[in-house]
Amino acid sequence: MSSSTHRTTPILAARSLSRTYGRTHSKTHGNAHDDGRTRALRGASVELHAGEILAVTGASGSGKSTLLHCLAGIVRPDEGSVVYAGQRLDQLSEERLSELRRTEFGVVFQFGQLIAELTALDNVALPLLLAGASRKDSHERAGEWLERFGVRGQEALRPGEMSGGQAQRVSLARALVTGPKVVFADEPTGALDSLASEQVMTALTHTARETGTAVLLVTHDAQVAAYADREVSLRDGVVVGSEDAASLEVAR
Repeated sequence: MSSSTHRTTPILAARSLSRTYGRTHSKTHGNAHDDGRTRALRGASVELHAGEILAVTGASGSGKSTLLHCLAGIVRPDEGSVVYAGQRLDQLSEERLSELRRTEFGVVFQFGQLIAELTALDNVALPLLLAGASRKDSHERAGEWLERFGVRGQEALRPGEMSGGQAQRVSLARALVTGPKVVFADEPTGALDSLASEQVMTALTHTARETGTAVLLVTHDAQVAAYADREVSLRDGVVVGSEDAASLEVAR
């Protein structure tokens, strides 16, 4: 990615995000007690530009998934701001956030989270049907996206009948079928072997570059992060480093 990309206004930006889980903080006789609370984010800031593939890396428990969930509007930060295309996501209604996730955001999780009772074709068509498209048009577009991700011919399979790699490529097709501006991928290859992982990442990055979709990719795997244009690292809930693709290749 050229340096000029980084001078543009980011499509998505988080500023000083903090997020805590667990029991409420309390004081007894003037002394503060943590009561088992976990601070997943401690002032994390990150930017994603249009058309960019950004990898967020870090050890387990570093806050990667929480950061993704805040950026996608799945959870709200306790402090800080998330701005998408000029809108403060952390201040939007749940109804508006749900609409964004149906139309402008695509989300892929480690285990795909396909609906077990639906076929591959119906899983991919579902976001279009929810948006009001006809069943015929939804199935036509779903079929095109299954073909794009190399799983054409598997339309009638249900998730329990697919391999892990097939299921994850169906999940990617579902995430991209609406033409989102941003795709959030949370450890999308974490449950796959190395060959399936390579196939999934090749399909994701090729399609993202072809369509101009921005991708925020959470991973602990350096080989997966190498597919990105840029990488940031999270440690104890704080962004501690940023590398572009060229310097990553030299380092590796």
